[in-house]
Amino acid sequence: MGMSTDPQHGPKQNPEQNPAGKPAREVRSTPAPNGIRHKGPLELRRKAAKVTMSDQTLLDTKGPGQFVHTDPWRVLRIQSEFVEGFGALADLGPAVSVFGSARTVPGTLNYELGVEVGRKLAEAGLAVITGGGPGSMEAANKGAVQGNGISVGLGIELPFEQGMNQWVDLGINFRYFFARKTMFVKYAQGFIVLPGGLGTLDELFEAMVLVQTRKVTSFPIVLVGTAFWTPMLDWVRDTLVTEGMVSEEDLDLVQVVDDAALAVELVVEGAARHRNPNGGSTNGNGTGNGGATRG
Repeated sequence: MGMSTDPQHGPKQNPEQNPAGKPAREVRSTPAPNGIRHKGPLELRRKAAKVTMSDQTLLDTKGPGQFVHTDPWRVLRIQSEFVEGFGALADLGPAVSVFGSARTVPGTLNYELGVEVGRKLAEAGLAVITGGGPGSMEAANKGAVQGNGISVGLGIELPFEQGMNQWVDLGINFRYFFARKTMFVKYAQGFIVLPGGLGTLDELFEAMVLVQTRKVTSFPIVLVGTAFWTPMLDWVRDTLVTEGMVSEEDLDLVQVVDDAALAVELVVEGAARHRNPNGGSTNGNGTGNGGATRG
């Protein structure tokens, strides 16, 4: 018998057959018998397989604008930042990233030092990349303009809005620090680091780690201001090296000077040994001389 009777609703169909006596199509809400479910590139088993279909989630989103606050959407935003950054800087040519405090006051020694660094880099044929903000960043951008060079600013979304300084010729604003940091390294042949705070230290130590782990090679890092940087390096030597946290040779990753011209000279010399990601390495004049590229 393919039918049974329900006292309240009349004949009841056998779930395995339809009225014509043919097996009914089963609607499966659980994973396939082998316990595996494929969701795009994902292969899911057991509890992980109990998820809704992607199309269902897309078409059945609850609430206005909810989808723009999900991680997959954030991935697209992150992707767009890399795409925009790569596209804007692909033809930049040889460049150096300059870091320093946003709190440096115009007219002070450190500010004027930043102007001189930016100007001499431009005169050496190198574009100047900064964080695009005020203080030492503004100083380096100003110097690049005065030296008739390319002045780049990579801004970041912060609680306290700074905005791009007036000396930036090519400015790119980022939501995410890690996307911005990639641009600082990928399109530069070295770093010049002026006195600064936590953000400056963050960039400095990240650059040192990248060189130490050989993620980048022949990457010159020059600190400007011996009075400012020597106590920190002494701590690294007396504490980190002594405790075995870093090696003595890790201190060779940076050079410390007081003179802007010497800082630029050291970076240019280092850049001559460094692969330019945009078309070869740079020679002593900061111009390209062909060769392999860095991806």
